[in-house]
Amino acid sequence: MRRSVSLRVQLLALQLAIVLVTVVSAGGLAAYLQARQIRDSYLTRMIAVAESVARLPSVLEAYDDTDPSATIQPLAELIREASDVTYVVVTDDTGIRYSHPDPDRIGELVSTDPSVPLSGRMYVGTQTGTLGESWRVKVPVFGPGDEVIGTVSVGILESELQADLLDDIPALLAWLAGAAVLGTLGAAWVTRTVRRRIFKLEPDEIGTLLETRDAMLHGIREGVVALDAGGNVALVNDEARRLLDLRGEVTGRPVGDVLEPTLAAVATADAEISDQLVLAGVRVLVVNRRAATSDGRPVGVVLTLRDRTELHDALRELDGARSLTEALRAQAHEFSNHLHVVSGLLELGRSDDAVSFIDRVGRGGTITRTAADGVTAPAVSALLLAKAAGCRERGITFRVDPASRLDDDGDDLVTILGNLVDNAADATGHGGTVELLVDQDDDGTIRVLVDDDGPGVPIDRRERIFVAGFTSKAAPGSGRGIGLALVHRIVERRDGHVAVRDSGLGGAEFEVVLRGAGPRTEAAGTASPGPAGPTANLTEGR
Repeated sequence: MRRSVSLRVQLLALQLAIVLVTVVSAGGLAAYLQARQIRDSYLTRMIAVAESVARLPSVLEAYDDTDPSATIQPLAELIREASDVTYVVVTDDTGIRYSHPDPDRIGELVSTDPSVPLSGRMYVGTQTGTLGESWRVKVPVFGPGDEVIGTVSVGILESELQADLLDDIPALLAWLAGAAVLGTLGAAWVTRTVRRRIFKLEPDEIGTLLETRDAMLHGIREGVVALDAGGNVALVNDEARRLLDLRGEVTGRPVGDVLEPTLAAVATADAEISDQLVLAGVRVLVVNRRAATSDGRPVGVVLTLRDRTELHDALRELDGARSLTEALRAQAHEFSNHLHVVSGLLELGRSDDAVSFIDRVGRGGTITRTAADGVTAPAVSALLLAKAAGCRERGITFRVDPASRLDDDGDDLVTILGNLVDNAADATGHGGTVELLVDQDDDGTIRVLVDDDGPGVPIDRRERIFVAGFTSKAAPGSGRGIGLALVHRIVERRDGHVAVRDSGLGGAEFEVVLRGAGPRTEAAGTASPGPAGPTANLTEGR
């Protein structure tokens, strides 16, 4: 295959062509303007000489002499030599010469038409006479009573005009040559600079790199957002668009107009940030911020985003399964002990005591006390079993109101219940009590009440606890201040409301109302819908 011309050669050739065209065009224009300037200069001189001769008293008086040429010829030659023109010719009103550079031509009729000046008007133009082709001016000579008594013709040969122009050409060519040399040097410098800026890559190599970069950035599962040095969005890959729910063209826009305030604050921070949890919409993202540099100078910022929502869901399900397994293992061990007691009572012949013991322990158990019979949603029921096991291990009494009824299932409700129950358990601590009521109306509206006997939520904090990043935990850190903010956003998206107030148990009571698919009820309140998206279960300390 024939090798294509390199970018360096193309750039240099194109710039040299531009320099050549520019220099030639400028040279042609300069030569044309110089020729015009020379002709205008001579025209002004010829008009002044012609009009001066036509008004000269000695010339006017000589028209009345018997031999006008004896007076006019010496004057005309003197003026011609002084003004540096080719000729000064004076004629009578019939065109007979009274003066001429060649004395033999005096007394002859002029070789060109004198009708224009004899009519009283000035003539300017190029004509061919006895001396050759010349550029000339002809003016009338007025006698007494403004009567035209003759003409004065002043001219310069075209060859002399060209000779004057040629005298200026070497200097002009020198300037043009200097400009061409400077242009060539500038073209070489620009070519070298461009090549250095693009790391001496050829166009096909640049295209390959861009295609590879796009394929890599849009193919990875992490979201990537790149900002330039001015704080504008330079690049967003497909995963980042999905995680941030971005629509339309965002490249080139300020970061504050594209990202949520919490994420924009991370992007504009001064220090590097690793694995910070940020709530974006209803997604919990793990954000890393790194400064991008080139040759040791900062050129922008790169944010990488990972969806912790799905990870935490998996961890939550695993924790639930582990808790339930531990609860079942403990129950199996307890059941084995109960069998030994029953066996011993029967061997002792105390059958009535055995029946009483069976009746007493049969009504207990870890699982049968966990969820109400009306809660038939599988995911929610499994969550409540896991939370009950966890609370039991921590010495916390967890009760589900027997009046609870729920058929709906979904990540939203699991996330809300998980966060609220965990918050209540954290608040009340060992020896405390957590109560839960879940009720679903016929129209699908779901009402959740979570009560605890902990310290409660001060009135001045009841609005701020739903703001992302706010926490009252004793040791705030990564992951704090997200749970209740996430609950609040999910509730808004479901067109419901969430509130906190004093509980009858002495602590705090959280109420959540989620709108169903049926007609609205006045008890649920109103809230503007928020953005849609997946959910997570993260706790928020009070």
